[in-house]
Amino acid sequence: MTTNTSSLHPYWPRHLRLDNFVPNDCPTWYLLASFFSVSGVLVATTWLLSGSASVMPLGTWRRLSLCWFAVCGFIHMVIEGWFSLYHEDLLGDQAFLSQLWKEYAKGDSRYILSDNFTICMEAITACLWGPLSLWVVIHRDGFQHGELGHQLYFWFYFVFLKGLWLVLRGILVLDSVKQLAHAQSVLDAKDTKAKSK
Repeated sequence: MTTNTSSLHPYWPRHLRLDNFVPNDCPTWYLLASFFSVSGVLVATTWLLSGSASVMPLGTWRRLSLCWFAVCGFIHMVIEGWFSLYHEDLLGDQAFLSQLWKEYAKGDSRYILSDNFTICMEAITACLWGPLSLWVVIHRDGFQHGELGHQLYFWFYFVFLKGLWLVLRGILVLDSVKQLAHAQSVLDAKDTKAKSK
């Protein structure tokens, strides 16, 4: 990361040197409106198809979850896939998805810097989570037993027993934080006494 005295870009920290940066030629409202419009069309299409094409009628929450997975598949495969392929060219590129990433990078500059972890993370989500999200939408395997069966299976076996794991782990984490904070305060008190002598 090199620095520059005059920042001609909107990214933080302001002293980043981004030599081949080209500002977006599309306004922010256009980028966001296009993204949310495509996502909305995808949600509407998935909603309609999940209502008419299912062998068993799906409830509202099941259909909404399918819509969510469809949007996740789109975001992971198309948008994050673009980043993982073209991250080195984003700064100077004016393709729509590059401009979308330059806009998003205003909130997280790692995306504009081709940060190694960010590239790996986005490549994994593009190659794995995207196709898995679409697979859930197409096959709906996770929903074949969802609305059938006895209340005991869902509320006791699934919600209550899994909830115990969450609650107990949460209590243990809080206890660990309390113990660490106490140990740190004891250490800080000893350090303060040693400095005052």
